[in-house]
Amino acid sequence: NKKAFVELLFWKSPAAAYEMTKGYSSLQEGEGTTRSRVPPWTPQEEQELRELYWKFKEVEGGDIIAAILAHLPTPGRTRKQVVKQLVRM
Repeated sequence: NKKAFVELLFWKSPAAAYEMTKGYSSLQEGEGTTRSRVPPWTPQEEQELRELYWKFKEVEGGDIIAAILAHLPTPGRTRKQVVKQLVRM
């Protein structure tokens, strides 16, 4: 691609850089995307997250997210996923 230098002028995510080097249709199958690997939140998990947030919200000097992660029944969730879901809710 003779015009690839133009693409390099702008910030790229790792997925976009992978597509540039391997071909633009390489990620269409879903490989390399984080969204396909993150399981969606079920209504039960959302309700549990909401309850845990209200429970630990008033704790002084404590990390709310760490407390929620310690009491969350689903062990596979990361801190970033919990924060993102709380903001979304």
